[in-house]
Amino acid sequence: MQVPENIRIHPSWYSVLEPEFHKPYMGDLREFLRQEKQAGKTIFPPGGQIFNAFNSTPFDQVKVVILGQDPYHGAGQAHGLCFSVMPGVRVPPSLRNIYKEMESDLGIVAPDHGCLQPWAEQGVLLLNATLTVEERKAGAHQGRGWEQFTDAAVHALAEQREGLVFVLWGSYAQKKGGFIDQRKHLVLRGPHPSPLSAHRGFFGTRPFSKANSYLQSRGVAPIEWALPAAGALRRVAVEI
Repeated sequence: MQVPENIRIHPSWYSVLEPEFHKPYMGDLREFLRQEKQAGKTIFPPGGQIFNAFNSTPFDQVKVVILGQDPYHGAGQAHGLCFSVMPGVRVPPSLRNIYKEMESDLGIVAPDHGCLQPWAEQGVLLLNATLTVEERKAGAHQGRGWEQFTDAAVHALAEQREGLVFVLWGSYAQKKGGFIDQRKHLVLRGPHPSPLSAHRGFFGTRPFSKANSYLQSRGVAPIEWALPAAGALRRVAVEI
């Protein structure tokens, strides 16, 4: 299926989500974003990276889904993958806790950066519920239509694929993925890794080893969770 030039999304995902782009809510969302930019507001991530999760992890290559809520709203942070920041940006607190659990679970020492692009390219869909945000205004684009779009993506994966791992951290993600059939997929639930809630049981949940054990039990190659050092990262392109 040919992807229209004005929609920067992987063809595999466009073939699944194409009907969503023709629904009224998406037209309203496009107009909202246009007006926000016209008003001089800065929106993150840059335009070419809004669909980075979909472009980095094609529909038929998804193995693990990690659900987030909003992009980071600080300058230079967001690049379209939940919990991930651009190379050279300070690692956010939630991601530091994710790294701590990764080290406890697998013995992998935290990298010197917060870019999770290598996970995405291995089949980890790092999907925020809302794909854009206004600079320094957390949640500014909630309720504008993105949630309906990302709901459609999660439903498509849950219904059209089998044997995926869904990682649902915190009540928001658990509600968004509450419909997933656990007879078809592995669903890992736990507290959010935020410093506000990680102490409530996030640590010790071992999501990384559990995900890999499940994938291997189905004959699927596991995720290499260890991330390369910042100097070895392939450049993450910024397209505005």
